[in-house]
Amino acid sequence: MGKLAQIGNIIIRIYANDHLPPHFHILTPDGDAQVEIATLDILRGKLASKAQDTALEWAAKNKATIAAEWNRTNPRFPIA
Repeated sequence: MGKLAQIGNIIIRIYANDHLPPHFHILTPDGDAQVEIATLDILRGKLASKAQDTALEWAAKNKATIAAEWNRTNPRFPIA
């Protein structure tokens, strides 16, 4: 549910009915993190630097897709 992308062993996901602030999750075999959509700041968690760089590079290029998925799965807290 909410899987946006998989880059090698990195999974980028948004969960339905999640909490604010609007964010997405980066999941790897070695760690996970929550990332704020608006700023791409890590809110929680820790990732290996290469995985973090790869995921955030993808996110920067796909912010509109991430925001659209957040709005679809979290209609209580839409991103304007």
